[in-house]
Amino acid sequence: MSIISIKITSQKLDVNECYDFVTDDSCGGIAAFIGTVRNSTKNKEVTGLDFSCYKPMALKEMQKIAEAALEKFSIQKIAIHHAEGLLKVGEVPVIITASAPHRKAAFEACEFAIDTLKQTVPIWKKEFFTDGEVWVNAHP
Repeated sequence: MSIISIKITSQKLDVNECYDFVTDDSCGGIAAFIGTVRNSTKNKEVTGLDFSCYKPMALKEMQKIAEAALEKFSIQKIAIHHAEGLLKVGEVPVIITASAPHRKAAFEACEFAIDTLKQTVPIWKKEFFTDGEVWVNAHP
């Protein structure tokens, strides 16, 4: 039985897939973090985001994050899914779900996973505005 689901895809992410993966009869709590493309940042109108990555390394780093979350927090399962490619406002670039016997561990695991992902995983984001574009993070 698998307890970790890691995915990077150009297909639309599916929150139900992540939820279903972590569902476990021994768990009383499932927490989810769903990142969405917002319509503005720093007083500029955002028209979209483009995510690119070094996929082999990104998948390895996401696996390390999931393993660390399982070790640090009392969770049973975790899913970390990230999109690649161009996304429009309102679309979902990242979903993280975690299940645990008690809710606090699930919440903490999700927070740890998204914070660590943003710091260590080689996924880069370019923001598109009505008046130009900019790379948000030149390195993880």
